[in-house]
Amino acid sequence: MRGLVFTLVYYLLSVVYVLASLPFLILPGHTPVRTIIRSYTRAMNLNLRFVAGIRKEVRGQSNLPDGPFILAAKHQSWGDGFLVYPEVKNLAFVTGDHLEKFPLVGGILRKLGAIVIDTCGGGDRKAASLAEGMERAREEGRRVLIYPEGHLAPISHHFRYKAGVWHMARAMNVPVIPVATNVGLFWKQQERTKTPGTAVIEFLPALDPALPKAEFLELLTEVVETRTAELVAEATGKPMKPAILIPDPPKGTEASPTSDDLATFSKP
Repeated sequence: MRGLVFTLVYYLLSVVYVLASLPFLILPGHTPVRTIIRSYTRAMNLNLRFVAGIRKEVRGQSNLPDGPFILAAKHQSWGDGFLVYPEVKNLAFVTGDHLEKFPLVGGILRKLGAIVIDTCGGGDRKAASLAEGMERAREEGRRVLIYPEGHLAPISHHFRYKAGVWHMARAMNVPVIPVATNVGLFWKQQERTKTPGTAVIEFLPALDPALPKAEFLELLTEVVETRTAELVAEATGKPMKPAILIPDPPKGTEASPTSDDLATFSKP
């Protein structure tokens, strides 16, 4: 019942805030839409707290520098973006063009300054759309949220961290702030069921994008996955279990690791 009520409120809030944004989509400037959507994410935080019973705890704010930076975040749940967005001012985010299939969302994304990746035009077009978005973010001095795995990962599992975050940080010449979380314990991927508890979002010390690509990605994976595993262990009261690498799921599907997947990556 808790999950059903949350979902109803979720859709009601989404409709209300989209409608509130409509008049400003055809007007110049982006401040009104960004203010409305920031208010929307705060309302969703209240929905999580008072309907779903999921409290939010934010740690590591002192690791956020002044000026632009990139947040490289663990992605366990449809809800982790709602938790992060209100905590960082002037935040843009990287997303696939699948969101543009929803009515009016494309216009809102443009007003928000989102970096929308063209996933249908092949590798060259994908790279070009990322470069265009990065240039806009750099010109505006934005902070950027990106999920380096590219998929919603089940608890205690992770995907290969992609190099886009490294290329972005090098191109923008900004530090990368890793972000760990345990929100997937309480809102698992895209499931409607919600489990009461305290979801932690933790900003970790900055990484230097001047590191070689392979070294940077190895370090990013290690710090995010280790701290995420610690947060999961803290919330569950169970021993820490290192995350297991699993293959990327087929396009358009949600990850559901099988015994064969685990056996493949547990081989020496």
